[in-house]
Amino acid sequence: MPTMVGKVTRERYDELVAQSKVLVETERDTHFKLGDNALEIEPLQMQGGARPAAGADVQTVEETLARFADDVGVSTSSVMSYRNTSAHWPPEQRIKGVSLDIHRILTGHPDRFELIRKPPFNEHYGTCRWTQDAAKREMGWQVKNPKSVQEKVTAIHGLATDDRVAAQIAADLLQRPAVAENVPAKARIEAIRGLAHDEQVAAEAARRLLHRPDVAFKAMGDDRARQSVNHAQVERGRQAREEFERSSELGPTIRHFERTAEFLDLVGACHAFVATTNRTVPGLRGRVLSDDEQAVLRENVARVRAALEWIEHAAETVDVDEALARLLRGE
Repeated sequence: MPTMVGKVTRERYDELVAQSKVLVETERDTHFKLGDNALEIEPLQMQGGARPAAGADVQTVEETLARFADDVGVSTSSVMSYRNTSAHWPPEQRIKGVSLDIHRILTGHPDRFELIRKPPFNEHYGTCRWTQDAAKREMGWQVKNPKSVQEKVTAIHGLATDDRVAAQIAADLLQRPAVAENVPAKARIEAIRGLAHDEQVAAEAARRLLHRPDVAFKAMGDDRARQSVNHAQVERGRQAREEFERSSELGPTIRHFERTAEFLDLVGACHAFVATTNRTVPGLRGRVLSDDEQAVLRENVARVRAALEWIEHAAETVDVDEALARLLRGE
């Protein structure tokens, strides 16, 4: 049974390939000739271009080539592309059997004249030949059929320029355990930080993570994290107490007890201060304090004096609760 390629035999396929190569070569020569003609009409100028003569009918390169394109029945962009390729590939450097597209892709390569004569090995065909992807690889461009890991990553980035597409791709890929495990720890941390800009999301993520004892233990090893948790606990307790005092019938009674306790604490602090002072000051007799010690002592005496003035002022005004609160906060 004959070998089939598509719906034709291998022999017929080879015949069609040979015919098509002639057509492609003819098309390549045609495109180069169009480029040469356009180049003759409008040669490439140095940067800045030539200055028109005084009184001459000024017509831009684009306008001239657009007219040429219309007259021969092709697009202006095609004429511009053919012209640029022809300008960078003199006739003696053009390689027979290599399409104009390959020449065009390699136009910017500094060693293009030598490079084009050394086509890379094509594993699929088992021969050395140029393809558009091979030429793009030489130029460092994105290829149509990526093979290496980097080429595939570049292709994904090209498809994911839209943030919504990128988000969906990331979500789908991270659901694969093998993918998630291979993501570097630093990249995971940065990704989580980026996703947690929303306070609600951050709070929910933190809540779930702290449910894991090993995570909570390690997190509390960080001083800043531990202080933040402690502050949050105190703040939440304060808010809960205020809400209870506002909504509960027992609120006024509890506030009375708290004021009594604060008053007793303040009186106790005064007694403790007086007792400690009576015990320690006599021990300073006969001792000469240094300048630094005197400065420290003056600073603390000033703080004590200010605290005593607050107590005295609070006792003489109706705003006793706020004054006590400020004092207890150390303000």
